[in-house]
Amino acid sequence: MSSIKMFEKPLGMRDTFPQIYEKLEQVRETGRELLRSRGYEFIKTPTVEYYDTVGKASAIHDATLFKLVDSQGSTLVLRPDMTTPIARVVTSKLLKEKIPQRLAYFENVFRAQQLEGGRPAEFEQMGIELIGDNSVFADAEVIMTVIELVKAYGIESFKITIGHAGVLSCILKDYTESVEQAEKLNELLVQRNYVGFEEAVLTFDLPKTKSDALLDFIEEALSLSSIEDIEKYVRKNDALEYMQKLWELLALAGVEQYIAYDFTLSSHMNYYTGMLFEVFASGSGFPLGNGGRYDGLLAHFGSTVGATGFGLRVDRLLEAMPRQEIENVTALVLFEPIAFKQALAQAARLREQYRRVTLQSTVGLENVEAFKEQFQEVVYFSGQEEQI
Repeated sequence: MSSIKMFEKPLGMRDTFPQIYEKLEQVRETGRELLRSRGYEFIKTPTVEYYDTVGKASAIHDATLFKLVDSQGSTLVLRPDMTTPIARVVTSKLLKEKIPQRLAYFENVFRAQQLEGGRPAEFEQMGIELIGDNSVFADAEVIMTVIELVKAYGIESFKITIGHAGVLSCILKDYTESVEQAEKLNELLVQRNYVGFEEAVLTFDLPKTKSDALLDFIEEALSLSSIEDIEKYVRKNDALEYMQKLWELLALAGVEQYIAYDFTLSSHMNYYTGMLFEVFASGSGFPLGNGGRYDGLLAHFGSTVGATGFGLRVDRLLEAMPRQEIENVTALVLFEPIAFKQALAQAARLREQYRRVTLQSTVGLENVEAFKEQFQEVVYFSGQEEQI
């Protein structure tokens, strides 16, 4: 093995160094405290799942799944998301105990990368799932919770962009002439290819009233000031009424300043059946996370209950969080071998003061002075008396 290969990692994998690890632990602790205070219980699922269940149901592109084969010949996958495994365990067991279920998680997920491109193949995801409640109140709770969570991390400049799969589907079907045309436009919206959307509309040779309506829609839908602005593009239906009620609830909760509406919003996660949203914040060039109602996923596991939730990318949260120094008063108790007992007692006393204390003998150091410079406080035991 060459010296270069010896230090390489699999495509998309990253090392987590101590300083980042400490920040991740702070994120975990803050999230755990907030979510538990709102009735969510944390759950952990296996890192490896069956391809035929979780892999196929996840809606993650097959090419990005990490696949393995077990000793019985069954195809397995490293979990590509957390929503699908939780849907599996909830429908198989937890819904028999209590409905609805409020569950939370903080786990790693895995998605293979074909090209490096700086994108991680393994990353931490944090989120919640509210399963067993079909009401608009459940969706409002999920959105209010993600707002509270983002604020808990000191992020002040952010927006929750909300759309609805049913409203978008209605518009695309009403103003196109075939299922294929509607699906093509929807795929372009998944890709955020608005120029491609406009070009496709012009190539469809639609009646002028329909093509004009689609072009006006794509221009206006990104900057709606209220739900009423979308009404001229869509006939009155349950999805639109649902969104109007959701807006009323969010207004009553006093979170309107964090909300924007985008009815072009679409997702490659085809299990989203209703309201869906993305979380954007200053400091990150990508969405911090996304969520929405995914009743269709539960149907895959034989359950007819509703479900809604969100997932946040922890690495992107770190990008958006204000820079904060970790409270970390570090002390070094340095000792000569003869003074081990004295040094041990001093280290114990300092640790009782909630400080981080490193106990180190001089014989284990090549450069004593360089090592001491890494600490804010140094206590030295020579065997005769301590020196600070």
